[in-house]
Amino acid sequence: MSLHNSRYCFTIGCVAWLVSGVFYGCATTERQPAHHEPLVIPTMGTRGAQCCAMAKGIQKQKALAKTAVRFVGKSQVEVGGRRYNPDCSGFVRGVYASQRVDLYGGLGELDGGNGVGRIYTHVVEHGRIHYGPTVHPGDLVFFHNTWDFNRDGLPNDPLTHVGVVEKVESDGTVLFVSSLSRGIERYRMNLQHPDIHRAPDGRVLNHFLRRKHVGDVQGTRYLSGQLFAAFGTLTR
Repeated sequence: MSLHNSRYCFTIGCVAWLVSGVFYGCATTERQPAHHEPLVIPTMGTRGAQCCAMAKGIQKQKALAKTAVRFVGKSQVEVGGRRYNPDCSGFVRGVYASQRVDLYGGLGELDGGNGVGRIYTHVVEHGRIHYGPTVHPGDLVFFHNTWDFNRDGLPNDPLTHVGVVEKVESDGTVLFVSSLSRGIERYRMNLQHPDIHRAPDGRVLNHFLRRKHVGDVQGTRYLSGQLFAAFGTLTR
């Protein structure tokens, strides 16, 4: 199977599985690992190696990035008098709502489903999923395997986290804003060096997005560049 066909089949499989509304995203639940061989969902790996450069964004995209930054340091997003869930899905929904974009796309409120999968599906239907090399301010950035999504102790969990791109630094490091258990903060991801946390000069290239646990199986990854899934552009 070609790389293109593999990517297509994996993407369609993720969407079909996640929008079925069975699982939860952006959570921090612990579960003892299952006693069988690890199954590792593929991440982007070298497919993002040529990324990233900042594309010139339209005004709405720039406004999305600025809105995301305004929430840094807070624990919850409130836009237009409405409070959004204090997780990664709620954060990006609130940011996009500031520009009158509904990331649930008329699918209604989430009731026991996965918000990240629903947002990804909205981008598939109404925007563009891509892997660089250029990234727009305000783009969504998706990740796999940031927590044990299906609670089987294995890193086989697609589309478990999402953030909003602020900018790309001069060395190609993507600066994005997202909500984790400690609140809304800035994070970095460098797809040219996905396995490196800090550069020799001390600069962070990739933040840790997955917590390490004693029972983690071999092949579990933790850094943002290792867990990268895709970018999503909606407002063009």
